[in-house]
Amino acid sequence: MRPPRWKVWLSYFVEQHVESMSSEYNPHLYVSLSNGRYQLCTANAIYSFEDRYDNYRKAFTRVDLEQLPGKDVLILGLGLGSIPLMLEKIFDQELYYTAVEIDEAIIELASKYAIPEIMSPVELICTDALAYVAQQPATFDLICMDVFLDDVVPESFEQDEFLNNLKAMINPNGLLLFNRLAATTKDKRESQQFFEERFLKIFPEAAYMDVGGNYILVNDGGWL
Repeated sequence: MRPPRWKVWLSYFVEQHVESMSSEYNPHLYVSLSNGRYQLCTANAIYSFEDRYDNYRKAFTRVDLEQLPGKDVLILGLGLGSIPLMLEKIFDQELYYTAVEIDEAIIELASKYAIPEIMSPVELICTDALAYVAQQPATFDLICMDVFLDDVVPESFEQDEFLNNLKAMINPNGLLLFNRLAATTKDKRESQQFFEERFLKIFPEAAYMDVGGNYILVNDGGWL
């Protein structure tokens, strides 16, 4: 759903409220129009901001997407669909998306405001990403791990079992991008500790990108 032009114009001066919702997982979900783009926020975090979802935009700029071995993409944590939107509209990628999101409210908002703007096929699956990955139903050429509850990655998504399951779902020469918060000194310390003590253990060739307020962990530093 595209907003009226007058509202788009006003959004460059003052953020425009569009819709608010609450759910079991996110008591505060807030869709607004800012700088002509839909933005999805919680009380403490930005979940999506179209092509200005800078952590992944910067990551996609730094990796050579043409080197992906195929076209199958798994997104864990949907938001308003910034990842497929950017890959299609900004990076000219024709891909096939599977998006896993536990929160029905977020799927409803994404289906209303974002998914209709994406021409590529997007399969939406409403389930716990942890359970989905544990089943390992398919393999993928690109996996974007973007699961947050507000501004926290749930601890269960930091465990060896989850990381090993992710590894098993990456096609040979495929790419994993794992989003971590790095906004404060504490965030950076915790994310670096996770990278060094857990991520590197499962992905020995891993590296990470500092994208300003977030680290994007990469399964293989050869992508950078």
